[in-house]
Amino acid sequence: MVEVKIPELVIFDMDGLIFDTERLFMNKKNVILEEYGYPARQEDYIQTLGLSGKQLHDKLIEIYGPAYPAEEISKKARAAVNTCLEEYGPDVKPGIRELLQRLSDRGLPCCVASSTRRAYVEKYLQMAGLNSYFSFVIGGEEVKRSKPEPDIFLSACEKAGIAPENALVLEDSENGIYAAAAAGIPVICIPDLKQPSPKAAEMAAAVLSSAEEVRDFIT
Repeated sequence: MVEVKIPELVIFDMDGLIFDTERLFMNKKNVILEEYGYPARQEDYIQTLGLSGKQLHDKLIEIYGPAYPAEEISKKARAAVNTCLEEYGPDVKPGIRELLQRLSDRGLPCCVASSTRRAYVEKYLQMAGLNSYFSFVIGGEEVKRSKPEPDIFLSACEKAGIAPENALVLEDSENGIYAAAAAGIPVICIPDLKQPSPKAAEMAAAVLSSAEEVRDFIT
């Protein structure tokens, strides 16, 4: 367990942490994978959690082979997700609204650092009425290396003008835990599609069942 002090910045992941979008994306992508003749397996999708850019592309080629049309399938899956979200809106994970309000009441600034492109992050936050809680957003295309490398979290700290050890990351994925640990930032994990491995769990300050527990843990 890593000790957590009251942070100067709370860094939120988005997919699987703020919104139940990982499951939605996986389900929409699985339909497209089957159309293209590729197997649709949750364990394959889990390997891609938190990745973006070249790291994501390389992992997809590793899983599905060199002929895999990564950009084409991802684009179609994203379009299917956007159509669903436009109609129904993003499903906010339990306890998130209450946590954000409590952090706001305490005057603790928050941001989003997501592997998803910033335009999508900002759109989803706006649709859910959560955008006012976040000082800024950093998207996956804005850093050179994606999680499990620390770049996106270090970028958030740099933008906020604080030392990494004075921030706190909230994540759902193992890659997110590894990225936060590499950045020297305490991290709390709220698992979504997969429980963290023992190795990853040891790096986290806590592994909690929902954002409702985070409120009591840090405030």
